[in-house]
Amino acid sequence: MSTATRWPAPAKLNLFLHITGRRADGYHELQTVFQLLDFCDEIAIEPTDDGAITRLEGPGGVAPDADLAVRAARALQAAGGTGRGAQLAVRKRIPQGGGLGGGSSDAATVLVALNEVWGLGFNLSRLAAIGAELGADVPVFVMGASAWAEGIGERLTPVLLPEDWFVVIHPGVAVATGEVFQAPELTRNSPLITIRGLFQAGTRNDCEPVVRARFPAVAAALDWLGQFAEARLTGTGSCVFAKFGSAAHAERVAARVPDEWRGWVAHGLNRSPLHARLAVWRGEGT
Repeated sequence: MSTATRWPAPAKLNLFLHITGRRADGYHELQTVFQLLDFCDEIAIEPTDDGAITRLEGPGGVAPDADLAVRAARALQAAGGTGRGAQLAVRKRIPQGGGLGGGSSDAATVLVALNEVWGLGFNLSRLAAIGAELGADVPVFVMGASAWAEGIGERLTPVLLPEDWFVVIHPGVAVATGEVFQAPELTRNSPLITIRGLFQAGTRNDCEPVVRARFPAVAAALDWLGQFAEARLTGTGSCVFAKFGSAAHAERVAARVPDEWRGWVAHGLNRSPLHARLAVWRGEGT
């Protein structure tokens, strides 16, 4: 892939996650805030003229046809009516089953990048609509801004967040989102809050009690990190995080993460690295 272009696919945190109801189709209504991070997968993309979508590298244990990146490319190809193809190499840093949105972000990056590379000219709203058919978290990555989200996560309002520093811990287990949302003990009736009242209202992750009870490693990571700052689950887990006032403080805590877990420092962002890369591609600077 010597002529491939490389595109970032950032992780996200759910700063809180309230489940406010369950729809007739089985999906859950929620309220959350998505915080984008500077911690990214990387996707190398080389366009082809043969119409084939092939994956040269991807997440372990995920077949190409099941990979959201591949599915995104094929969905965009169909929507655009193009005969062009692409070779994809998905280089993973974001852990699978960690609640950091890695698969959804990979899909969003493929949609945004191939839209440019193929010259389709779709706007972000059109790309987000295509992405929503692949997963509820895809649109926030397409739109490229930290956001308040409602519905099943697709109704987005950009918000300007403090660009804090976070310690993120992956406790070595993967959590299946469907298992958590199907749990009979999951809270599904959290009261609605408003953006204006966000920082006055008490927030939490409604999935956390379920995941704590079913995954002892997650509970242990929450308890360990909670010694240093308020620790919280992101999404349905398994990753946990805490906010710190400086990179140096976060680095000191991350250096103490027990060896059996993977821990790192991430910087919260309001603008996606994908959109910064897009601006460079278009010759708009950074």
